[in-house]
Amino acid sequence: MLKPMLPVLTAPELRHRQATESVVVIDARSGPEARSRYQAGHLPGAQFVDLETDLARPTANAAHGGRHPLPPLAEFARLLGQLGIGPTTRVVVYDDKNGANAAARFWWMLRSAGHAAVQVLDGGLPAALTAGFGISAGVVVSQPVAPYPVGEWQLPTAPTAEVQHASKTGHSLIIDVREAFRYRGEAEPIDLVAGHIPGAVNVPFSTNLDAAGQFLPPAALREKYAAVVGTRAPEQVIVHCGSGVTACHTLLAFAQAGLGVPKLYVGSWSEWSRHDFPRATSE
Repeated sequence: MLKPMLPVLTAPELRHRQATESVVVIDARSGPEARSRYQAGHLPGAQFVDLETDLARPTANAAHGGRHPLPPLAEFARLLGQLGIGPTTRVVVYDDKNGANAAARFWWMLRSAGHAAVQVLDGGLPAALTAGFGISAGVVVSQPVAPYPVGEWQLPTAPTAEVQHASKTGHSLIIDVREAFRYRGEAEPIDLVAGHIPGAVNVPFSTNLDAAGQFLPPAALREKYAAVVGTRAPEQVIVHCGSGVTACHTLLAFAQAGLGVPKLYVGSWSEWSRHDFPRATSE
């Protein structure tokens, strides 16, 4: 198995890595017509993964698992094999939202499957284009390998009951990474009701980035989150967003800071808000 590495790399570092070793590059852009946008232009050699069908397994009722519940691990293992990713494969993933969408989710899922050598491209596709990377059209044909050897998800998650307990007792710190206006309940553009989990603190994922849309230096991230979590261990911190996707951006930031990886509440606000659970709208 390859040793863990700093989870974020720059476009020049990606260029050097590609020149010196084999790298599987993953395009994880999401949103309207994401697959068509990939086919129209992507980094050379990049394969596409779909947030809705590859990195989640939505159900008819988001009250059970939220809008983006994890797929069965065996299905994800088969996907990795189809992408040509085995235990010794170097992987770099990008999106066009500063890693805040499916790139961070793919990073978390791959790390949770037990894969160490995966990194997110800092600044995503725009940063690569600025650095002089070319663009290729069409669909990259992978060289499949056997399904990834996995047993269980290895990174910690928090089920709803644990989040309820933390909300009532403060036993664990709950971090809500959504925009402040959503946290305060001023508006809710995606889910059914506005507000936040009582007791949660708001640290928007966007504060992981500098003005140019790239991650803060590890030391700055470490200082920032050490001030938030205090003396709590990673297993005493629960991170959530709207549906368990952008929360992974903050988990990535924790890892980049060398602070370990806290628990992910996969269902997030999209699950919590569909139950008759307490909601708060004040700071």
